[in-house]
Amino acid sequence: MIDQLIPAIIAFILVSVLSPLFIELLRKLKLLQPIRKELPSNHQIKKGTPLMFGIILFIGMIVSLFFSPTPLMYFLVITYILFSFIGFMDDFWKASRQDPGGVSGKTKLFFQFLFTGALLFYVMNEFGIDTTINIYQDFSFDLPIVVYFIVITLFIVGSANAINFTDGLDGLLGVVAIPTYFFFFMISDKSEVQLFCLIMIGCLLGFLIYNIFPARAFMGDTGSLAIGGSLSFLAIIEKVEILIPVLFFIYFAEQLSVIVQVASFKLTRKRIFRMTPIHYHYGLKYGWSETTIVTVFGFVSWICTFICFAYWKFVLHP
Repeated sequence: MIDQLIPAIIAFILVSVLSPLFIELLRKLKLLQPIRKELPSNHQIKKGTPLMFGIILFIGMIVSLFFSPTPLMYFLVITYILFSFIGFMDDFWKASRQDPGGVSGKTKLFFQFLFTGALLFYVMNEFGIDTTINIYQDFSFDLPIVVYFIVITLFIVGSANAINFTDGLDGLLGVVAIPTYFFFFMISDKSEVQLFCLIMIGCLLGFLIYNIFPARAFMGDTGSLAIGGSLSFLAIIEKVEILIPVLFFIYFAEQLSVIVQVASFKLTRKRIFRMTPIHYHYGLKYGWSETTIVTVFGFVSWICTFICFAYWKFVLHP
């Protein structure tokens, strides 16, 4: 345990110390956040905040490989980097052109499906990930490999985007993602997974010093898509697909709110929520502050984590 805590503490210190320098660099390069016109007035004042701050989390990848240069750790790091690359393209377009729209959705989806398919094919062949879905200890069902591959590819791409939607308020994704990484740390018997998760928690804690309200810099898709990709693949590696609806509850609620809102408006010309993703709704309809929303969503994420741990402990592995 101590051997794993030390790298996490190192990652936390490095992110904490180097973040001000990196934020200043982003300002000098004028890689700043444009703001969509439809967002509330309290978000308009955030225009010009440094974007792509998620790059600082790459420190965690370096620390991870330094302390555990194993095939599985390389896979986790490469997964993180590939999804981060997609987010980087989007962020760089937004910041350099001051275009809130970023890269087209089709372009991002193309790369997400390409990288996900290649990574999933590799992890299934190299690390022996089977096609069974475990329901409880003595019951599981085995999907045909093609069906499993298609379903899991859709799940990973969908989950990565759902997690990306969650990055909409100061500190929100960091606060919600820490419990999710902690869940995988608790259940895994793989030292690389445990180390990777602890290091990511250390990085996110250091990151939150500068990202909680009022944020001095924004993670951007560079960080949020990378977190989404890594968490989704951790669920596959640990074979807890059955727990994903609960474990990723906040992320899916954010994504589902957008889907429901769009569908409702197209069908009835009426909106169910004041604004989506749903975290905006709580501020506009109920007057919750950003800090309140982040705190509540983080608390729900911790509850979901411990519900999933209890199911894993007493149902899947009693």
